[in-house]
Formats: sequence, C-alpha cells, structure tokens
Amino acid sequence: MYLDLFVDTSRKGTSLALSSNSKAQRDVYVELVNPQAKGETLSATLDELLLQAQASLSDIGRVMVTLGPGSFSGLRTGVAFCQGLCFSGKHQLYGVSTLQALAYFERPSQASGKAIVVIRARSGYWYLRKEENESFISTEELLKALENVSNSTIVADDDFASDKAFEQFIQSNKISIANASGKLNAWAPLFDIIKPTLIQSANYIQPSYFEKIKA
Repeated sequence: MYLDLFVDTSRKGTSLALSSNSKAQRDVYVELVNPQAKGETLSATLDELLLQAQASLSDIGRVMVTLGPGSFSGLRTGVAFCQGLCFSGKHQLYGVSTLQALAYFERPSQASGKAIVVIRARSGYWYLRKEENESFISTEELLKALENVSNSTIVADDDFASDKAFEQFIQSNKISIANASGKLNAWAPLFDIIKPTLIQSANYIQPSYFEKIKA
C-alpha cells in the first residue's frame, strides 16, 4: 500500500488526489478537481484517478478527508464516502479540519501548519483559523482579530484578497496572501499529527447556528 488518497468536498465541488507515500517505489501524483461536481461522482472520480495512476484500490493505504467547516451536503457525502471506503479496515481513515489543512498551503515545502487561514463563509462572514483556534466571525470581528499581524502571511481564498474591506489593511500591514489552493499532498504531514479512526464527524458550522449562539 504505497498511495495516499486525499478527498476535499468541504468547498466548491470536489477535489481528489492520489499521491505516493514513503513506501512507494515510484513517484505518483494525480489529481482531479471538478468545481461543479456533487458527492455522487466521488466513486467515478476515484476510479479515474486509479486508472491514471495505473493502480488499484488495494494500493491505497491511507485516506484523508476534510471535515469542514464548509458545505453541508459536500461534507456529508465526502465523509460518508471515505468511511464506506475504509469500512473493511484495509485503509486507514484520517479526518482533518479544512482550515488546518489549508494552513499547509502557506509554503508547501516548509509549511508548519500554523499559518493564519481566512476563507469566506458567506457575505460579511468568515471562517478564521489563528493560533490553532477556529471561529466563524463577521468582517468587523475579523479585522479586529487580525490586529498585530503585520508582515505575516495569511492563507486566504480570492474573496478575502479582493474584498474592499481588507484592501487598506493588507497594504498598510504588509500582509502576504498565499492562495488557499494547491496540490493536496501538501497535507501529507498531517498523517503524523492526526490519529486514524473510522469514526469521523463533519464540522458543518452553520452561520445561522453561530448567530443564534452569539445573540
């Protein structure tokens, strides 16, 4: 078993990748990203990845799936698919916070996983990971939370980088933006941090829920 499977359905569409691990005798990296795909395509996408990698299901040893925050339907189908795939016990299942995984896009070759991460939840609201704490906050709260981070790198989606509310903040604080995308095998260091278990719970983080809690 020399392949790792990465599955991300927490954001728009689906992203799956197969990557060789330390036991591999050959280098493999194949990835399929479909921004329009739904969860029902995961099985067919995995079949296509295995075909491109010239591998079989038995070559997969570890499976990593993002647990959110993110799309309710996407998370539900992604987690269920990976749990079903690993049910036989032939593959180890690792669940990881989406924000924790995105932190590794800061500098893929040197990433520590401690980068600040910001992605849009919905208009006027954001998901933030800072100092390993995750939250759902408004634009005003986000600006306050990012005080004193001058000369830092923030892993963020395009919505943050282009939002008018942050333009002056980014320039005046000399913030570098690392795009919250890249090869999914950048998440491989998380295999050494997270314990594998078949029981995974998606982090749906619904904005309406958080607004009620804060009210």
